[in-house]
Formats: sequence, C-alpha cells, structure tokens
Amino acid sequence: MGAEGLDPLAAVTAWPVGTAAVGVTSPAETLAGTGPLEEALPLASVTKLLTAMGVLVAVEEETVGLDDPAGPDGSTVAHLLAHASGLAFEGARISAPGRRRIYSNAGFEVLGEVVAAKAGIPFGTYVTEAVLQPLGMSGTRMGHPAWGAVGCAADLLALGRELLEPRILSPATLARASTVAFPGLDGVLPGFGRQSPNDWGLGFELRDGKSPHWTGGRNSPATFGHFGRSGTFLWVDPAAGLACACVTNRDFGPWAAEAWPVLSDQVVSNFG
Repeated sequence: MGAEGLDPLAAVTAWPVGTAAVGVTSPAETLAGTGPLEEALPLASVTKLLTAMGVLVAVEEETVGLDDPAGPDGSTVAHLLAHASGLAFEGARISAPGRRRIYSNAGFEVLGEVVAAKAGIPFGTYVTEAVLQPLGMSGTRMGHPAWGAVGCAADLLALGRELLEPRILSPATLARASTVAFPGLDGVLPGFGRQSPNDWGLGFELRDGKSPHWTGGRNSPATFGHFGRSGTFLWVDPAAGLACACVTNRDFGPWAAEAWPVLSDQVVSNFG
C-alpha cells in the first residue's frame, strides 16, 4: 500500500484487458500483486530474457563464449544477444555487425541453435535445467527462443529476484549483461520509435535515457528488462531494489504505452 493508503496497483483493474496479473518484488520477496499471478499466458518477447539467461549460464559453464563466432560473418554470440549482429527481424543480413541496433528474432533463434549444438541437448531443455528449475519457475515452458515461452507473473517475479540478487549467475556476469554492449548504436525500439542511442545489454533492453519508453520517468537509467507483444513485461530497477512483472491477454498497443509508464512510476514511488 502507498503512503496515502492507496493500492499502487489498483489502476491495473481498469486496464482495457480481459486478464492482467501484475506483481512487485524486492530481492527477498513479493511485495504486492494483483490478478491471477499463477495463470500462464504467452510471454512473447519476454522469452528473450529466458534465452539470454540460458546463454549467460552457458557462458559461465564455458559451453559457449561471448566472442564465439555466431550468425553472419563477423558476428559473435555477444552481437546476437545485443541485437547488433546485422540480422533483420526475421533473418536476412542488412548491416555489418556492430554498426546498427537491429531488433532481431532471428538472432535469438541462432543463439538457441548455437547453445543446443554445443550442449548436445535441445535449447528448451537447457534453459529448463539451467534457469527455470533452479529459480522455481515451474509454471513456465520454453518455446521458440525469441518469442515462444508461456509463463506466469509469479515466475517472472522469481526471475526478477534473480536479476536483483543473482544466484545462478555471477554478479560480474549480470553486471556485464545489464550494461551497454556495443555503445553508441542507433536503432528502433519496437513500439516506441527510433532511439539515439538505442542502448541494449546482453539480452536485456536498457532504459538509460530513452524517451519515450515503456517504463516510467521515476525508473532509474539503470533499469533493464524486456516487454512483449502479448502485453507482458519484466523490468528490474537495481537503484530502487525492485522488479515489476506483468502478463495480460491483450496484445501490446497504445493502451500499454500509456498505462505501463504510469504504473511503473506508482510502483517506484510506493515501494522504492
């Protein structure tokens, strides 16, 4: 509850959606929630956070390396994670690696293929064993590594706690992944237009100074996470010590671009 006795998540019930589950967590515990937190819904591009976690675990296990060649000529695992490989959304190479920030589902498909080949098991199995099971994310199932997971807000909150105080990743790996990879690259943030620069970490979209953005003005520049076309998001704000997760059954659109920053500001104001 907020300082004035008002529920900072109350506005969620007025969102123009059929189902919405939103929760807030500290590194230790869930602080608030509304809606069916255990109901599994498509995560769309929030899946990329799970894929990034799987790849980063594989890096720590030395199954793959960030500098290993992957994707088009001159591209590496790090380029693919940071949407800097030059691959277009669905696959064709349209730029040299490291020149532009081009949001690419195809790049994450390649990441899944690379880890699967090196680990000798399907990528979904790898992520389940390396990420979902250790974090207790029993309500989440992997699919296509760019967009195919189905999961619930409660599980995303568990991932948020990991990203606030890492256990399956080392703090050093998380720090590297949540800071800018290949600085200075311009590009389009889906749903919010061209950003200069369009900063991204290793799988994590970075708030930095982006405007407009799907998080709030009260979120610190260090905030990172991802949102999905299915009306889902997870942001992690290390400065506030908070993570906020959302799943809905309505696709992202103007309603979300308006509602999510307002919600994010209420969360940071009341819990940060």
